[in-house]
Amino acid sequence: MPSPSERIATYGEFWPYYLSEHRSATSRWLHFVGTMGFVGTFISCMVDRPAAMGAALAVSAVALWAGFRLESRRSAAPLLLIAIAAHALAHPWVLCGVLWAYGFAWVGHFRVEGNRPATFQYPLWSLASDLKMVGTMWTGRLWTGDSLPEPRQVAP
Repeated sequence: MPSPSERIATYGEFWPYYLSEHRSATSRWLHFVGTMGFVGTFISCMVDRPAAMGAALAVSAVALWAGFRLESRRSAAPLLLIAIAAHALAHPWVLCGVLWAYGFAWVGHFRVEGNRPATFQYPLWSLASDLKMVGTMWTGRLWTGDSLPEPRQVAP
């Protein structure tokens, strides 16, 4: 992981780094289970309290948008915490989903991969990358620890 003073400059540079921290198929599987547990919890909360969760979603969208742009310069953890707090105030079960997701992911890092989660230094880019990785897994790729193919160059 780059030192705190040497931040990764763009999300495009972060994504390959993120995948390199998730080489084990077991770790990826744990991330998938954790993230899907969060998604299920979040959807249940949206159905149960649509107005409150919708308002929280609006607050979160602004905080996450600003934080995603800030991440190249410094950790946007306070903005992620604002988003989590907004949803937790709207429906306390959101916290269970967050704990479920991070619990599974951190077991994957500390026990399986033996590394420190990128979330500690790049919380929003890590969240976006986790969703991207899980989405890719949903399509049937990345289950075995394989990497994504390099983008093909299009001839001019």
